[in-house]
Amino acid sequence: MKRIILIGRAECGKTTLTQALRGHKLQYHKTQAVNRHDVVIDTPGEYAENRELARALILYSYEADVIALMLSATEDYSLFSPNIAAGATRPVIGIVTQIDQENARPDRAEAWLRLAGCKMVFHVSAFTGDGIEELLTYLDASSAADENV
Repeated sequence: MKRIILIGRAECGKTTLTQALRGHKLQYHKTQAVNRHDVVIDTPGEYAENRELARALILYSYEADVIALMLSATEDYSLFSPNIAAGATRPVIGIVTQIDQENARPDRAEAWLRLAGCKMVFHVSAFTGDGIEELLTYLDASSAADENV
């Protein structure tokens, strides 16, 4: 299975998605430092929100096979710059989280992720399980075509 690094602002669902991908019981846990869980690298949201800390994400991304930019479907804005994925040396995918929320706008979040350069975007809900299997299948695939994502 490919190792994935999850990058996004605080409370977008990185740790909850980590728990769902690993088949663990979902419980809130504030990530204070970069955590490596088997094939998932869970990063604190503050790293993506702070210019100085963001440099660490570049270094940690070298430990991953896939970079995931994450946005909640309830976001009012995207912190990812247009075409930011172009500078990555790994495939960059988008993950829209919290699609089960009442005020969710997954279409808007996906559009922002595509603007950031994500060619492949997954819609997931860690609570309902929607999209989790598709994401796991992608991570498990060993196709050389994935390298062009």
